Amino acid sequence: MNLSLSDELKAAFPNTSNGFQIKRPLVLDKTVTDPYGLSGFISGEGCFYVGLAKSATNKLQEGVQLEMQITQHSRDELLIRSLRNFFGCGTVSAKRGTNVYRYRVSKFLDLTDKVIPFLNKYPILGVKSRDYDDFCHVVSIMKLKQHLTREGLE
Repeated sequence: MNLSLSDELKAAFPNTSNGFQIKRPLVLDKTVTDPYGLSGFISGEGCFYVGLAKSATNKLQEGVQLEMQITQHSRDELLIRSLRNFFGCGTVSAKRGTNVYRYRVSKFLDLTDKVIPFLNKYPILGVKSRDYDDFCHVVSIMKLKQHLTREGLE
């Protein structure tokens, strides 16, 4: 939820809010209650990441990394923390040197047992659904252990 313009924007554009000051109620309860709303929020603000990283534990010396991430301004820290409570997994961290908070889920079982079933039940709509489909395809490759072969990595 966008609470207001940042101080930086207000300073850069001092005349834009004159006469347009909107009083917004301070919402302290930022718990997630609407699963369809959360799905839409993930569609708009979420990221599904698939990456390769060096790995000393497999013979290909490369491993697959998966992550769902949602990033918001620090004024929405309570909202980001409520995502962790909602899913019962993941981490919340502040990005150093910025006003940004991140919610991340990267444990394979948390993704397969919590996040993916939720998003299958309450689907992502729009363009982000293609990213989600690709993400799920990689998850299915990993479930079959095909990512442990050169062909599976490619």
